[in-house]
Order: sequence, then structure tokens, then C-alpha cells
Amino acid sequence: QVQLVESGGGLVQAGGSLRLSCAASGSPFSMWYIAWFRQAPGKEREFVATTSKSIGIPNYADSVKGRFTISRDNAKKTVSLQMNSLNPEDTAVYYCAGSRATSTDATTYTFWGQGTQVTVSS
Repeated sequence: QVQLVESGGGLVQAGGSLRLSCAASGSPFSMWYIAWFRQAPGKEREFVATTSKSIGIPNYADSVKGRFTISRDNAKKTVSLQMNSLNPEDTAVYYCAGSRATSTDATTYTFWGQGTQVTVSS
């Protein structure tokens, strides 16, 4: 299994940027698809972005395309999420998650981090 720890959340003004990081430990990192999800108060957890096990084509939710960039470093066992042009609708707890199969469905993911809060003020 794999353990995931997110970092990099915080408070930012609309239009600003944040970079989230997901650090993994445990079983070989390269075996796992890693994705970012987010959950705003009173809303269901939603898919944000995912990347393949090696350098490959990422997949983004329509709401973040062109603003967010996911990247993966298998040597460092990290997956990062660069978030630009943030708006208040991006306010949520952001989670990274691991799965044996690539998917936008949260139920597919076996391992989850504890989450990191992102708050965007208007």
C-alpha cells in the first residue's frame, strides 16, 4: 500500500496561485495512478486532475483546464498541482489519491491523503 501526504494549501486572493504537493511513501510509487480531488463544504468530492504512472498525458476536469497543471516525479515520489488564476469557486479541501487504474471516479481510489485546505478570497 501507499501513504500520501498533501501540503501547500493556504489562503490566497482571487487571481493568485498556489502549488500543492503530494508526497508518497510505501509500495513502489510507479505502480500507482495519482489524482487530485477536492471537496467544498456541502458538496460532493469532485475530480480535479490525474496523471499517468510515467510521463504521459494528464487529464483535467473542465473547470480547471488551462489554469491547473499536474506533474509527477517518480524519483521523488511526488505529484504536484500548480494552480493559477484561482477563483473563490476553487475553495475546497484538496486530496491526493492513489489507484491501480486511471479514473475520474473517487470510488476507484484506494489510498487517500488527509487533505489540505485551499481558500480563495474575492
